[in-house]
Amino acid sequence: MNNFDVIICGAGAAGLYGAYNLSRDLNVLVIAKRELTLCNSSLAQGGIAGVYRSPADSPEKHKHDTFVAGGFENDPAATDVLVNEACIDIGKLIELGADFDKKEDGDYHRTLEGGHGMHRIFHHADSTGFEIETTLLETVKKLPNVTIWENTLVCDMAKTPTGFSFLMLKDGEYITANSHFAILATGGIGRVYEYTTNSAIATGDGIAMAYRLGAEIKNLSYIQFHPTAFNDHHTRECFLISEAVRGEGAYLKNCNGERFMQHYDKRLELAPRDVVSHSIIFEANRTGSKNFYLDITHKDPEFIRNRFPMIYKNLKDVGIDMTTDMIPIYPCQHYLMGGIKVDTYARTTIPDLYACGECSCTGVHGNNRLASNSLLEAHVFSRRAAADINEKAKTAPKAYAPHIFDLHENAPKIPHGYRTQIRAIMQNTYFVIPNVDELMNGLEQVTDILTVLDNGVFEINRDYVEARSLATVAYIILTEAFKICSESEELPNMPIFEAPDEDRY
Repeated sequence: MNNFDVIICGAGAAGLYGAYNLSRDLNVLVIAKRELTLCNSSLAQGGIAGVYRSPADSPEKHKHDTFVAGGFENDPAATDVLVNEACIDIGKLIELGADFDKKEDGDYHRTLEGGHGMHRIFHHADSTGFEIETTLLETVKKLPNVTIWENTLVCDMAKTPTGFSFLMLKDGEYITANSHFAILATGGIGRVYEYTTNSAIATGDGIAMAYRLGAEIKNLSYIQFHPTAFNDHHTRECFLISEAVRGEGAYLKNCNGERFMQHYDKRLELAPRDVVSHSIIFEANRTGSKNFYLDITHKDPEFIRNRFPMIYKNLKDVGIDMTTDMIPIYPCQHYLMGGIKVDTYARTTIPDLYACGECSCTGVHGNNRLASNSLLEAHVFSRRAAADINEKAKTAPKAYAPHIFDLHENAPKIPHGYRTQIRAIMQNTYFVIPNVDELMNGLEQVTDILTVLDNGVFEINRDYVEARSLATVAYIILTEAFKICSESEELPNMPIFEAPDEDRY
């Protein structure tokens, strides 16, 4: 009863859209780690970028902006696919009922965000991700060939002669499920840092499992720190102040209430995210203060409330009125450009294993993701993965060869505090501008933790699975970063400009 043609780990946009595009003849299982809407897709505020019935825009312009933001490290073939097929998936989302905002003339309202040279971001106010996620959920739930398991923790996976076996913890019981094909759509790694905009499930589980299977992992040190996370470090999950707020004219200001981006980049507040984050760190060093603000109070209050209803409400809940008050912000871990290496059909280096969304590395983002390209990437490449599986499934084996997992019966729980240690190490060694002097020390500490978790025998529960995933992810990131620093005089992910001299002030 637990045999499926395809198992999809992850119920965000990539997982659900992949399930939607799979043939109705295939028996599909979608696994959600927690409740169905708890995922990074649901948190996406800005929108989905793409050229769709936009006569003034073009895929070539979109590609140019993507390359500039990505430091020209983007994969050309994958980026061509992304920008040229955007119209397919934006059109499909509209067909499925996604309610993107429109102007008075009935045309879609396309907003502007940092790094974009054209208004090309389709959005649903400031909660686009949630609108897309709920639209896809309503659609996929109606499909007779798709089963969804909610609150199910994938503990491990194994390659078998007929495909894959997964060990899961569901309703307090261990369950094994088998498939001929597998799609990892497990999202990001935000919880490897002390402060992140990511949801609680973003612990890099899919990347860690693929790594243990022998899949190639690429550019995991390419981490995006969003420059305008709400600066309230009382909780690890920081509320994001969307890129679109700057796109609608908000100013970045320092501790003295002064605009400062003119000293760092001619694009000012609309520079790409890595440039703005680095600029804030340079400005913090110059002023000796980490107090920074986003100011949109010069705009019409009614426009602000209508354009950003979710952000407005969330800020009001903590005593800030964005129509009259500056918003405290500071860079925070937000997105991962690297991940499980895949080709333009989301195929990993393991036969019949696919990866989509943030856990994958298609190469479209280069070393810095252009705003609102993430939702687009999730849809384009999960659709292509489904198309490839649909073709291969015609000759797939009929039998299943399950793997027997060691359940670590009666084993002790892992020692307390590993996840806290890992977060502190990453925050200290690899935040915005890497702390080169601490990289080796951090790597040694993480290696010790990973060795204990990999070689020890502990109860297989959520703490163990997530700690092991975080340790694996941290190990890969710091190993890669240390190698880059050892081989080059430049720091990884450094901005395309140099810090200004003091005499420029």
